[in-house]
Amino acid sequence: MEDRYSPQEMNHVNELICSAPFFTGLPEGSVEKATAHVVTRGHPANRVILLENDWGGSVYFILEGWAKIRTYNLDGKEVTLNILGKGELFGEMAALDEVPRSTDVITLTPTTIGSVPAQDFVQLIHSEPLAGVRLAQLMAKRLRQVNRRLRLRESDSVSRVADTLLFLAESQGKTRQQGTEIPNLPHRELSSLSGLARETVTRVLTKLEKKALIKRDHDILCIPDLQALERIIA
Repeated sequence: MEDRYSPQEMNHVNELICSAPFFTGLPEGSVEKATAHVVTRGHPANRVILLENDWGGSVYFILEGWAKIRTYNLDGKEVTLNILGKGELFGEMAALDEVPRSTDVITLTPTTIGSVPAQDFVQLIHSEPLAGVRLAQLMAKRLRQVNRRLRLRESDSVSRVADTLLFLAESQGKTRQQGTEIPNLPHRELSSLSGLARETVTRVLTKLEKKALIKRDHDILCIPDLQALERIIA
C-alpha cells in the first residue's frame, strides 16, 4: 500500500532519496525532476518486492531497512547475490534494457522503499552525463564484488565468511569509534551469500568472535579492524 505523508514528511522522504549516493553532486533541478513522481511504500520483513521475469516499470531506492537480491542455481537452491541497505538502488537494469527482471528482491527487515518511474530515471541518465557515470560506477562495483566472491569459492570456510563480512562492510558498513558496523544478518543469509552450510557459518563466526576479529550485539556486528579481518583470507 502506498504510504500517505504530510507535506513536511514528504519533504523528508525526498531528502532521503536525494541523499542516496547515486544523486550526490547532480544538479538539484535534475534530481527534483527525476524524483517528482516518486511513490513510497512500507513493507514488513520477508516481503517479496520484485520477482524474476517481472517487467520493469520502476527503479527503486531503499529509504530505510534491508533487502536481498536473490536468484536460484541449476539445482533450485537459493543464492543471495547481494544485500542492499539505506540509499542503495535496484531495478535499474530492467529499466534500461526494457527486458524482464533477472532476480528477486525480498526484504530482510521492515523496509521503506521509494520507486521512481523508469522513464524518469532513464531521462535523467540521458540528460545528465554524471548520472550515467554514477550508474556505470555502481555496476562496476557490483561486478567486482561478484568476481571476488567467485574467486574465493574454492577457499576455506574462514576465508569465505570473512570475505562475506568485508563485502557487507564495503557496501553498507558504518564507521564508528569501536570499528565498522554492519547488520548482524541471520546465519541463513550469510550462508547463502558465502555458499556455505549454515552450521559452518555459525562455527566460523564463533571462531572469529573468540579471536576478537568481530563483535556481535543483537542487530549489529562490529568489525574492530577491517585490515586484520582481510589478512586472514587465504
